[in-house]
Amino acid sequence: MTPVLDPAPSLPPVFVLSTGRCGSTMVSNMLNLHPRVLSLSEFFSFVGTGAMRRRTTTGEQMWGWYAHQRKRTKLMLREDFSELAYPFGAPGARYRRDNVPPILCAALPHMTQAPHALFDELGPVVRARPRQAPAAHFRDLFEWLCRRRERDVWVERSGASLLFGARLLRAFPDARVVHVYRDGRETAISMSRHYLFRMILATMHALRSRGIDAMSSMSRGRLWERISLWLEPLASRFLNPEKLPYDKLTLEDFGILWAGMIGRGHELFADLPPGRLLNVAFEDLQATPEPHLRRLIRFVSPELEDEGWVRKAARLPRPPRSPTNFERLSSADQEALAEACRPGLERLGYPV
Repeated sequence: MTPVLDPAPSLPPVFVLSTGRCGSTMVSNMLNLHPRVLSLSEFFSFVGTGAMRRRTTTGEQMWGWYAHQRKRTKLMLREDFSELAYPFGAPGARYRRDNVPPILCAALPHMTQAPHALFDELGPVVRARPRQAPAAHFRDLFEWLCRRRERDVWVERSGASLLFGARLLRAFPDARVVHVYRDGRETAISMSRHYLFRMILATMHALRSRGIDAMSSMSRGRLWERISLWLEPLASRFLNPEKLPYDKLTLEDFGILWAGMIGRGHELFADLPPGRLLNVAFEDLQATPEPHLRRLIRFVSPELEDEGWVRKAARLPRPPRSPTNFERLSSADQEALAEACRPGLERLGYPV
């Protein structure tokens, strides 16, 4: 018997877009506490958007994207990081790092304590879908998960999603955007210590030596969209991750990357009407979470306002560090990093 998709949720979907390393994971965790919100964490980080290079695809082919690792996932699993939620080595774990399905790396374990059962249930549903555009497959999946988990709206968040945000908004033209950001000086320092961002930046450096200047193209919307969709397959084919120029990366490089991503977001959001964009500063959520959580959930939908959820989610932010990572740098390093971040800091209204 062919699995039947339940009716679609009535509320428009939401994407949390960010540079990464800016508190967006905390936002996912906050939303995951809401009884009527389906929080999709790191779905596109591990599954990727490569399927969008195809005009149409079958349900069987889409299940391959969800269930079988490609090089992107294998590279991401080389190191531990907090967003990886699959319980490797725990009783009942079926998979190892070399064979865990991308959708089980974070998305399903984030939403349920029984991710294997949900994975098994999902397979026949996805496989039964007709040949259609990849975006339609993604929408079918997210809407099915909403109904299966008895949620009213889905909110997807992936790290560094400003790099492919335009692709997501084209695929979901009715979606609204929560833009989460943080002072770029702190974000750049965090990026410099994170394997994924080191790999992204080292890949851009290596491609530049082959005549592809991905960093500069970031501020040129159409060119970036053409290049970014093919960055992953190009890098997989021509670059050895073991030989990327990690040793040449500087803190200023990460500041320039952050500022470029903020600029990309500024361009992307320019065409969104006010009702479809909410800007959320990490520092605000950290300092006074409750009013900003009310503003966040009201943006998702006023009918989801829930003071019990606000009180519970407000417990998640940690007190700010003192001194900050930026304040621990030497004066010369502070000056160089601030200058690298300046375009993004000025766009976001941070003092420089």
